[in-house]
Amino acid sequence: MAEADRLSSVFAALADPTRRAILARLAVGEATVTELAEPFDMSLPAVSRHLKVLERAGLITRGRSAQWRPCRLEAAQLADATEWLDHYRAFWESGFDRLGEHLKQLQKIRNDSEKDRDHD
Repeated sequence: MAEADRLSSVFAALADPTRRAILARLAVGEATVTELAEPFDMSLPAVSRHLKVLERAGLITRGRSAQWRPCRLEAAQLADATEWLDHYRAFWESGFDRLGEHLKQLQKIRNDSEKDRDHD
């Protein structure tokens, strides 16, 4: 799968709050579908559909241990998404820096204006 397509599937999977909650749970350790379904008011087949989306995006894998099918987090895809976002971090930070400088200038103008009124 091309990187852009892989990132699209990762971000699409992350767009759903249920899937993000499942990933948060898996960050603690492996879990079965039943364990993952516990906090949600939905059927096991519905949770399984969420897991399939996460699996297709490469965010989780499902193992097989006898009849137990543990799901586990695959952090590599999250690292790829983070790396992609990091390319834009400099843009965001420079924007915040410019905003901070602008606010300092406005505060200085306001303080100078108040000093001028106090001297009149």
